[in-house]
Amino acid sequence: MSPWRANRREPLSEPLWLEWLALGGLLVFGTWLLGVRGVWALLLHADPTGLTLVIVAVFACSTAWCGSRAKALQAQRQALEASLRPGSPGQGWAHDYWLACRQPGGDAATALEVLLEHSHGPHGTAWWVNGIQLKLGLLGKVIGFCILALNIGQLQSLDASQSSELLKSLTTGLGVALLTTMVGLVANILLGLQLTRLDRYADRLVADCQRHGLNQRPQHHQAGVP
Repeated sequence: MSPWRANRREPLSEPLWLEWLALGGLLVFGTWLLGVRGVWALLLHADPTGLTLVIVAVFACSTAWCGSRAKALQAQRQALEASLRPGSPGQGWAHDYWLACRQPGGDAATALEVLLEHSHGPHGTAWWVNGIQLKLGLLGKVIGFCILALNIGQLQSLDASQSSELLKSLTTGLGVALLTTMVGLVANILLGLQLTRLDRYADRLVADCQRHGLNQRPQHHQAGVP
């Protein structure tokens, strides 16, 4: 049995898009449940700076981007499988990579860099955004403690008449500090899981492009692919 026939039976496809849809469904359900329990109202009321809302908005937009990226990567995986069929004209990043490697005087290293830019390039910005969520949470922590320190510093004396005002300032400052940090950490963890899955999927896609490009080169010539 030829190496091509053995590889043809290998299950290449992974339901990355369906995995993200399942995760998205869980996130939507969790959002609805938190809203019913009044958690969102509590978070927004306890954070006068609005950083909690900013972190949630950044996470929602980033998660939507991960969904579109998962769909694009799965489409490229399907294009790779289609390009391995006999007589297929070829399409997608894998086919472009194979063509660049087979060109007279083609530079395989440059072709690989282009393939990596397609498969992993946008993820760098997404990881930066993921770090921004954590930094926004830490910024909220600093702001909360600043509010706490300023309110305490404005008190002339700590008598019984000012105890309620002191307690209110403590609650506001600590609420901002703790809530924004918590939301930033949770958003950072959830988005990090999605980006790690995308990176691993893209790693395998690149590895399969290289492996099949080496093994199937004669077969593609027989199929009439230049």
